[in-house]
Amino acid sequence: MDVSNALGEFLRARRALVRPEDVGLRGGGVRRVPGLRREEVALLAGISSDYYLRLEQGRDRNPSAQVLRSVARVLRLDTGATEHLLALARPPGAPRSPAAPRAADAVPASVRGLIDGWTRNPAYVQNRYADALAVNRLATALSPNYTPGVNLLRAVFLDPAERALRRDWEELTEEGVAVLRGAVGPDLDGPRLRELVAELSAASERFRRLWERHDVQPRRGRISRLRHPEVGDLDLHSNKLSIDGTDGLTLVVFHAEPGSPSAERLEALGAPATAP
Repeated sequence: MDVSNALGEFLRARRALVRPEDVGLRGGGVRRVPGLRREEVALLAGISSDYYLRLEQGRDRNPSAQVLRSVARVLRLDTGATEHLLALARPPGAPRSPAAPRAADAVPASVRGLIDGWTRNPAYVQNRYADALAVNRLATALSPNYTPGVNLLRAVFLDPAERALRRDWEELTEEGVAVLRGAVGPDLDGPRLRELVAELSAASERFRRLWERHDVQPRRGRISRLRHPEVGDLDLHSNKLSIDGTDGLTLVVFHAEPGSPSAERLEALGAPATAP
């Protein structure tokens, strides 16, 4: 991670993912690298090639939002990735958003009490680095990695049992890396992130390749497809709710469609936890 030129690194990675034909250009000719050339991005964005080169090299640290949005359009960035691009270009010390200052990773007692009271819904709280901070009993029954102190990204990439549990492992890992990058935004030089990225990059080729793509995605609900060793296949809605007044903490709650085989299997999994 080149934290000193995070903007340029992001632009280069995203430029490599756009094919000429995606933006109406002919793809002929010999190309030494995949994706668009710098001069092609500049032409389509309506800026000079020299100016775009300065952006990628980190020699222009204060580009206008208009220029960046033009570049984002050429690079086919969605709303989340465009906001990430704008955040990377903000001068050091500039306010990122009107949100309240970050607090410590402390799970409110009321939230702990809430999830502990759910006996039919696996639930846990994680921070922006995907560290599990609080879990209920049914979540741990779903996966032993739902335990306070476990980093869920590390578990998904490095724990063979967790990979076997995830029928949608490919989709989940791709999404997880994009969500991590979106959650940390321009804060790429923090020791916690550096440690996590360094460890996973060294241990997992897939993580390294996904991190280098610079995909960005907000946390959002999805269907988690599991193959549980005790109860079989489960298709569970995974809802992600932000916890106000915290350092980006997220409450994740699972539920199955009422009356579905997954609902019956989830109830069977939770039976020991609900027995008097």
